Amino acid sequence: MAADNNILIIEDELDLCLLLKEYFVRKHYSVSLAHTLADGKALFNELKPGIVILDNNLPDGTGWGSAGDIATSSPNTAIFLISADSSSVQILPEGVTAQILEKPISFTVLDNYFL
Repeated sequence: MAADNNILIIEDELDLCLLLKEYFVRKHYSVSLAHTLADGKALFNELKPGIVILDNNLPDGTGWGSAGDIATSSPNTAIFLISADSSSVQILPEGVTAQILEKPISFTVLDNYFL
């Protein structure tokens, strides 16, 4: 599959990961999961996915702080930032172009991006 069809989901909520994975697999994406920031960074460097879905509050750090590194090292990677904290929506890392998704994530909203 092309890199654009590879998705890396970095999210510590296991149920949400499984739901998102099922959603994307049905849309013919290849999906990799990481539940910590460290594991997510390692998988990102290994896979170079076309899409990263990145949670903010992870057990080992804030995911959004790593969005700048992702954008710099792979400018063509589409970044989707997710958080349950609506106040964090205002804190987009400098130089990062990303879509922001608030939890709970609506599959109808995802359909707007992933048809």
